[in-house]
Amino acid sequence: MMKENIIKIYEKSFVDNWELPALTDYSTRQRMTYGDFACQIARLHLFYERCGIKQGDKVALIGKNTPSWVTVFIGTITYGAVIVPILQEFNPNDAQHIINHSEATLLFSSKAIWDTLDFDNLLGIRAALSLDSDELLAEKEGETVSREIYRLDETFRERYPNGFYRNDIHYPDVSPEAMMELNYTSGTTGFSKGVMLTGNNLCGNVVYGINSGLHYRASRVLSFLPLAHAYGCAFDMLTPLAVGSHITLLGRIPSPKILLKALAEVKPNLVICVPMILEKIYSKIIVPMISQGMLRWALAVPYLDNRIYAQIRKKLIEAFGGEFEEIIVGGAPFNAEVEDFLYKIQFPYTVGYGMTECGPLVSHTPWREFVPHSAGRVLPGIMECKIISDDPENVPGEICVRGENVMRGYFHNSEATDKVLHEDGWLHTGDMGTLSADGTISIRGRLKTMILTSNGQNIYPEEIEAKLNNMLGVAESLVVDRDGKLVALVYPDYETLDQLGMTQDQLPAHMENLRTELNKLVAPYEKVTKIELIASEFEKTPKRSIKRFLYR
Repeated sequence: MMKENIIKIYEKSFVDNWELPALTDYSTRQRMTYGDFACQIARLHLFYERCGIKQGDKVALIGKNTPSWVTVFIGTITYGAVIVPILQEFNPNDAQHIINHSEATLLFSSKAIWDTLDFDNLLGIRAALSLDSDELLAEKEGETVSREIYRLDETFRERYPNGFYRNDIHYPDVSPEAMMELNYTSGTTGFSKGVMLTGNNLCGNVVYGINSGLHYRASRVLSFLPLAHAYGCAFDMLTPLAVGSHITLLGRIPSPKILLKALAEVKPNLVICVPMILEKIYSKIIVPMISQGMLRWALAVPYLDNRIYAQIRKKLIEAFGGEFEEIIVGGAPFNAEVEDFLYKIQFPYTVGYGMTECGPLVSHTPWREFVPHSAGRVLPGIMECKIISDDPENVPGEICVRGENVMRGYFHNSEATDKVLHEDGWLHTGDMGTLSADGTISIRGRLKTMILTSNGQNIYPEEIEAKLNNMLGVAESLVVDRDGKLVALVYPDYETLDQLGMTQDQLPAHMENLRTELNKLVAPYEKVTKIELIASEFEKTPKRSIKRFLYR
């Protein structure tokens, strides 16, 4: 059990950093200091109290990243209630199911998402409130929530007649073992599960972030990953607010153009991102640049190549704001070709590993110590790891973890909990990998996607897909087992193919050439026998992972 208490960490942070900027909305440029933020939280606490919300009650939250979203999240957990953040990318039926399954009593929603929900079928919800304004969206018959909203200014003045100041910040004592967040997974296997995260789970992630210096007082953060997802939540919100960082909330889909503009303006001191962002920059900007005639020739010249790589590194660092210590890549497997290039040019990146069930972090290594193609070292003093293998350093086995960050279990799903979380505390992650002597994890693929051949070879389709996705004209791919033979399903990169002037009739021959080239890069038992084109993008989870179960 952590000696620190997550709620008391925020209580102290808001007092110590009262005058510093806490949150800025990138779109509106509205800024909130830690004092302003603490005042808004106090108003929310008073509102909960007047509405009869008790510790342990659940509050659902769905919408884009905004200061009001952050206020509801932090205000709910510091009150002692349970926050249920829902990815706004969930379709309305899934969102509605999650709200009901979580047993939430209040709902905070953006107006756009609210218009897609059916209030009459939100069974336990007493009232719904807008994240965009102080508006009440709906309330059940007999409820008095609307009255409490109307009277909130008056009741707040009665509670704090001389105004709200830093010495008024006092948060309740809540057991670190109590559930604090109910976070639903995005369902690559076909359904979402509610992950019960305790105060201690969140505290383990935050304390690691503090002690590692990932964020610090007055550091700058650009939040562009969804805060409803555990990765963005822990390191773009929970950790920064614990130390007095200034968070700028992008609040919109981070297209490369918008993101690069925001990075140049904010100049964040740490960047956390998913692999897709770096992979797009590599394929759309870097590869065309280094493939040009003169530059391609120059890269083949000793010593001259180092100068060119140094210039590429400089431009890439400047593109991300130029003032960050490192970029932490996580949330999905990282393309090996892209990683090799970044390592070659000494770009300050590192790869972390985690999962919602660990809130999320399992391993991370600062970039100067990072081992390429690994997922970092297991968090010292917080997590431990074992591999179910006779030779864990060399032969992949299932990764199991235990420690402060491991969830309590799945909400109202003891069967699913018992499958992955054993009585001795070990969580079976479903990921396959190896573990070095110094605690560095290397991931090969998912246990459920691993293909076992008739001669006993283990094939990790993700590794083949990563090579195929690097090839000209491939947008995304999926390797499946068809009667003992490997078949690659491919959604073409039509934008690139159009630029090359390739017609639909030429596409099959091009894909056959790619298959031939692919089979030169893989082991004999990993060779693909056929490429099948699919007409549209693969169906994705809200986290943008392919729903593999639909294509088996």
